[in-house]
Order: sequence, then C-alpha cells, then structure tokens
Amino acid sequence: MSSTATGRACDPVRVLVADDQALIRTGFATILDAQADLEVVGEAGDGRAAVELARRLRPDVVVMDIRMPVLDGIDATRALAGPEVADPLKVLVVTTFNLDVLVYDALRAGASGFLLKDALPAELIAAVRIVAAGDALLAPAVTRALIGRHATKLRTPAPGSTPRTDSLTPREVEVLRLVAAGCSNAEIATQLLLSYETVKTHVSRILMKLDLRDRVQAVVHAYRTGLVTTDT
Repeated sequence: MSSTATGRACDPVRVLVADDQALIRTGFATILDAQADLEVVGEAGDGRAAVELARRLRPDVVVMDIRMPVLDGIDATRALAGPEVADPLKVLVVTTFNLDVLVYDALRAGASGFLLKDALPAELIAAVRIVAAGDALLAPAVTRALIGRHATKLRTPAPGSTPRTDSLTPREVEVLRLVAAGCSNAEIATQLLLSYETVKTHVSRILMKLDLRDRVQAVVHAYRTGLVTTDT
C-alpha cells in the first residue's frame, strides 16, 4: 500500500475496505489507494475482522459491505458507529439496490453514507471523500426508494428528545428539503444561489437545532416529520 513517502499529501484520508469477495475488495482498495489524497490502511474479509481492524487502526472511513460472514456488515457498522459508541467511526455502506431492507437496517446502525455496488470508480472515490469530510452521503435513488419507504419505522435519532422543524428558519427548511433529496452542499449552493460556505453553515445549524448527528439523520428526520415525502 502507498504511504506518504511515495509522494502523498501529508494527511491522506485513511480508509479500511471490508468485503468478503476478494475481487471486489481488491478492486475497491486499488481504486482508492491510487488517489493522492486517499490511503488504504487495511482490508478485511468478514465483519468481525473489520471491527477489530477498524478499532485498532482508527481509519477515517470504513467502506463496508453488508453481506459478510462471521459478522454481517450491519452488526459491524453498529459496533463501529452505533448510538452506543462513544467515539464512532464513519462507515460508508456499499450495497446492491434490491437489498433495501438491509440498507435500512444499516442506516439505523449508524452508517454515514450509502453507495450502490455498481457505482463508477469516480463515484466511489467521491463518496469516500464526502463521508470523510463529514458531509454524509445518500444517493438520491436510495434516499427516495429506501428512506421514504421505511421512514415511518425509524425512531427519533436522539432518545428522549423530540426534534422539531419549527425551530428552523425558512431558509434552513429549504436547505433541509434539498439535503433530504440527496443533494450535496455544492448542489444546494447552486440551486439556492448561495455560497458553499453559507450552505455548510446552514447544514451545521440544522443539525444543532434538531439535535442530529449527521446528514443521514437529517434526511431521516425530514421524512419522519413529513417535511419531505416520496411524492415530493
């Protein structure tokens, strides 16, 4: 694997790839490790190995398959990023579209983003960068078909609290709707004619006001409260 000695940036995004299919795992690792700002620090072929390796290496992002032996990706995600984890890691779940129920479970387990397994290499690279930056990723197709379908089953992210959208300004509501539609900060900035930094500030305030951990929970909240529906 590459290192800073081979000309990388001083602080590359450190990635752990977990997939039980060696060909896919190696392919993901090769694609990511070829980027100057990314460094694959480990690979795992099952969920338990992924959890153990991630706890030891503390990567910036764990690329996690759902269906794996020994411990599946959902339980592995919960162990690394669940609500009971004091210092959660960022997990990017990769899946196939027809496994929507499993992805729903991964969402509740604390995943920071989702990507379809047939995504292009450039999309995988972008997804890792987005999740590493804290801008949790939800593919628009997954957002509508998965979260909209299961929104009524999801619990409030913060136990004991009841986040309310009426604490948001009209502009923040606009931003939240676009976040729930799967738009990135850059796309929101373009649509609302705002600067990228202004959008980031709005998103941060939304998360703070609603007591949400990340954009994934913001999307869930938007569907649960009826702010956004599958027909929106």
